[in-house]
Amino acid sequence: MARQERAVRTRRMILETAAEMFNELGYDATTIGGLIERMQLTRGGLYFHFTSKEQLARAVLDEAVTLEGVAPQTFKLQEWVDAALLLAYRLPREPVLSASIRLSVDPKARNLFGTRWPDWIEVGNGLLNEAKERGELLPHVDPSETARLFVGAWTGVQLITETLPDRNLSEEISSMFALMLPNIACPGVLAKLDTSPYRAERLLEAAPLAS
Repeated sequence: MARQERAVRTRRMILETAAEMFNELGYDATTIGGLIERMQLTRGGLYFHFTSKEQLARAVLDEAVTLEGVAPQTFKLQEWVDAALLLAYRLPREPVLSASIRLSVDPKARNLFGTRWPDWIEVGNGLLNEAKERGELLPHVDPSETARLFVGAWTGVQLITETLPDRNLSEEISSMFALMLPNIACPGVLAKLDTSPYRAERLLEAAPLAS
């Protein structure tokens, strides 16, 4: 059991270090040799877990879509908001998540592996369709269109925010919701939604207590 736990920890360390390198250097400039040197790991030790840079990139993208911290709420629209706020909070703190976006905007990596944006759109579409069925959305709102445009807007805000040292991603996404939600949410629902930039941190702190 101890050996298995060590193997799991080592795999995670390799993945996170590779993600840091994807973030710092980009996909093309990241090399297996560089990863081994940075981690002070043997080539055999690395290949036990990952046999190529391509496999590492795929493993990073496999973790791109996550609903960790999202809990059932009175309104499905709140769950949709929570998913976006949680990602905004976690992404600057978790190299694997930020690397998934870095790989997605890298032309070479995108051509090799695709992106997980369609998966995020599907997640949003599912939550918004449920919100629509419950009467939480204004009559004119198309859940599929809203989910697609929101993923594009969220990604654009993230890419710009990381170049502005005085801006915080959670605050920017919160501000984006302040502009967007009045155009899609029924007034009675809108008044009860929590879009605070601090909500994600509170949700993550509460998650272990709820489990």
